[in-house]
Amino acid sequence: MSVPDSAFHRLAEKLVFGQRRLILVLFVLGTILMAYFAAQLRVEAGFKKQIPLHHEYMQTFLDYEREFGGANRVLVAVIAKDGNMFSVDFMRTMEEMTKDVIALDATDDSRVSSIFTPNVRFVEVVEDGFAGGNVIPQEFTPSLPGFEASEEHFATIRNNIVKANIVGRLVAKDYSGAMIWAELVPEDVNRNLDYQQVAANLEALRQKYEGDKYDIHIIGFAKIVGDIADGAKSVVMFFGIAIVLTFILLLLYSGSFRLASWTVLAAITATIWMLGALRLMGFGIDPMNILTPFLVFAIGVSHGVQMINSWLAERLFGGVEGDAKTLEASTGVYSLEAAKRTFRRLLVPGSIALLSDCIGFITILFINIRIIQELAITASVGVAVIILTNLILLPVLLSMTGFGKRYRAYREKRIRREGRPHPFWNALSSFSKPVPAVIAVLIGIGLAVWGSHEAKNMKIGDSEAGVPELRQDARFNQDARAISERFGLGIDAINVIVEARPDACTLSSQVMQLVDRFSWHMANVEGVQQVISLPMAAKIVNAGWNEGNIRWRVLPRNPDSLRVATQGFETDSGLLNSDCSAMPVMLFLTDHKAETIDRVINAVKEFRAANDAWHPGVNLRVQLSEEAEKVLADGGEFDSDAVNLRLATGNAGVMAATNEEVKAEQFPMMMWVYLAVIVLCLLTYRSIMATVCIVAPLALVSVLANALMANMNIGLKVNTLPVAALGVGIGVDYAIYIYSRMKEFLDQGESLHEAYYKALRLTGTAVLFTAVTLAVGVGTWIFSELKFQADMGILLSFMFVMNMIGALILLPALLRLLTKAGWSKPKAA
Repeated sequence: MSVPDSAFHRLAEKLVFGQRRLILVLFVLGTILMAYFAAQLRVEAGFKKQIPLHHEYMQTFLDYEREFGGANRVLVAVIAKDGNMFSVDFMRTMEEMTKDVIALDATDDSRVSSIFTPNVRFVEVVEDGFAGGNVIPQEFTPSLPGFEASEEHFATIRNNIVKANIVGRLVAKDYSGAMIWAELVPEDVNRNLDYQQVAANLEALRQKYEGDKYDIHIIGFAKIVGDIADGAKSVVMFFGIAIVLTFILLLLYSGSFRLASWTVLAAITATIWMLGALRLMGFGIDPMNILTPFLVFAIGVSHGVQMINSWLAERLFGGVEGDAKTLEASTGVYSLEAAKRTFRRLLVPGSIALLSDCIGFITILFINIRIIQELAITASVGVAVIILTNLILLPVLLSMTGFGKRYRAYREKRIRREGRPHPFWNALSSFSKPVPAVIAVLIGIGLAVWGSHEAKNMKIGDSEAGVPELRQDARFNQDARAISERFGLGIDAINVIVEARPDACTLSSQVMQLVDRFSWHMANVEGVQQVISLPMAAKIVNAGWNEGNIRWRVLPRNPDSLRVATQGFETDSGLLNSDCSAMPVMLFLTDHKAETIDRVINAVKEFRAANDAWHPGVNLRVQLSEEAEKVLADGGEFDSDAVNLRLATGNAGVMAATNEEVKAEQFPMMMWVYLAVIVLCLLTYRSIMATVCIVAPLALVSVLANALMANMNIGLKVNTLPVAALGVGIGVDYAIYIYSRMKEFLDQGESLHEAYYKALRLTGTAVLFTAVTLAVGVGTWIFSELKFQADMGILLSFMFVMNMIGALILLPALLRLLTKAGWSKPKAA
């Protein structure tokens, strides 16, 4: 078989094999250094890393994060197992738990709320007007030793809870427990929260107070990160299992301990260098991206198997292919020469395949979400390192590898194996014939149509009520269900910020009426559990000033009466800012499923459009002053009742922004990935039809992967979006290696069928083995306690196997129907 012998190949060969010992020393020293830096790598999670900060909703989030809190809230519920919260011991536990939560460094003390915090108060109508106070009376001091409470104490507390209207929010609907709301301090350039430490502190509080009497339930982003980080530690175990399985399968495939060791060693070296490079660049590794090192290892093994396969053919038979007689008559070459020939043969296809992977991953950088960009950098660095380890280190190691006394026995074993019939390769090669090719293409078209139809059902965002990254029986999801059952409100909330003129809540009845109508409109949207807004609270106060008569539970139109109804609300109520130019309308949702969030967001937009609520997407107060100057300069009057309904803060608001960003970037990302692959294939093979034949199976598998996600109820999210690009990057390798081998035979004048059959004999086993090995390796992830890792294991196994099937069946079929090689007649015998 011909080996490339251009000036470029000879120069590259001289550079790699001219100083083999120096190269090995440099790799050893580099690996030790990178291992040192990799050991310093820490798992780092960040709330703002996972959100698209440039999105319209997130601009609102950032503008009002310090005034109203962000979406980074923790809920801690204390539930009495006997179902009764009205006991001195429960109240003592609740008070101490509240103090401990406030004492955490990560909590914003001014935004911690419970029945024991001074910002939770009640107001009631009395004979002389209004009276109010803290929910827990001053004289009720359960933390004092020897304190004894009377029934009157508990009756007063119960009445105060009802008057404060916190049943279902801070107090369980059945009075079995109470809850603490705590906002975490905002992150900025000078402060990053250690979410694992926060989660550990919260878990320590659980251990401290949970026991025979009380259950402690904790939910929030910090707790999610902590639980995922704890579960991610098992990734190391699964990584080890994958390495062992890969080594065993490589040993069975190659029949040589050394060859299996070199392949695994090169892949592990690439992984170590990648981790060390991340540390040098100042990155940590996010729990959501902790699977990336295995993907780098998988890519390294995939290309390493091709190198081993080609080297064996050269070492044993001098690259000769044929039946047993032909192989018997052939002569092998020394290890160094075999390594040189293999290096020259695989330099171009190997480089193209790896560059396709690398460029494909780099295209993910276009998605303006930091966690995805970190994944893109991680994967790109890893693949770039594989170019060094697989195309330099591995050939050098092979050049120093020999069989010794086992050479003859190993050669005879391979000859006997080649002398046996090859029914599998014969059957598979039939897809390069006209009739089977047409059938294969028709089946592929049918699968594409079916997959496209099924993929329409794929959700953008979460598809389940709990946290989909964790299994349904995980402690966090159990806590979330318990809180949802006992309390009317959970952590899922969208806050719409109403921007208006300063003092709008006291001077503009029109603004307040609009906000009130908006609150009523959203309360009737399916999926909205409860709505809280300033006008709703003001109507209750207005009725209080009129002997509590329910017919007065309306918003007064007179500015003086409106001022009386609203002036008692402080900023710590979360209903307004300091000058009342911004008022959040809090929408508490039943869950954070994608369809629920979409329904609520669309309802807000419909109301905004129907009521001509001004929507510039920027801070209204700035725009008001600019517009006012223009209007006044023209001698007109400025409309002081302009209102801007700004989406959105709250954790569900963050999810809405993320879902919209993922939906918007899904197609462009895949377009750039495929464009990179297409350009590289065109530059390498200079054939449009050949490029189509290579890319079409990849596109089919991408469609089928989306259909699989829809049927498995896996939503397309930040952590699943890059999987499609990763699958394309790895899958293209199979097609490139097979077509490169076929092209060698086609250039020698072989027919398409003969070229494909010989390519299968030469590299088909390596492709088949690689796909199965990698699928088995990631298949072990289904046993992970992290559901998203199990889901990724299934998806990646599917993509590994299906890309292999596409390369072995659909590629030759398309070549038969679309290329000149398929139309030409076989050469004469």
